[in-house]
Amino acid sequence: QVQLVESGGQLVQAGGSLRLSCAGSGRTFNTYTMGWFRQAPGKEREFVAAIRWSGGSTYYADSVKGRFTISRDNAKSTVYLQMNSLRPEDTAVYYCAASASITESTMMSKHAYNYWGQGTQVTVSP
Repeated sequence: QVQLVESGGQLVQAGGSLRLSCAGSGRTFNTYTMGWFRQAPGKEREFVAAIRWSGGSTYYADSVKGRFTISRDNAKSTVYLQMNSLRPEDTAVYYCAASASITESTMMSKHAYNYWGQGTQVTVSP
């Protein structure tokens, strides 16, 4: 069992930066693949980024590649999402998720993740 708590969301101007954090609980946190998803009003929840348990492999949606960076600190049971060059279209609730068993082909699917945080709001003003 893993519990996840996101933080760091706030209002920021376009072009600005934010770092989101996701604190996990549970002794097996460092065995999970961790992902970030986001959901804008009236839209489906979409994949943003993911990182394998070792931190050696990372994955990004095309829309954030080159602007966002996912990382993790297993000693602190925390995963981060550094977001640079933010755009108004990045406005959404951002969710952290954990997967106990995932493959390359399912990495971007929300259905592959077993545990979810409550979300943190990111708003980017023009």
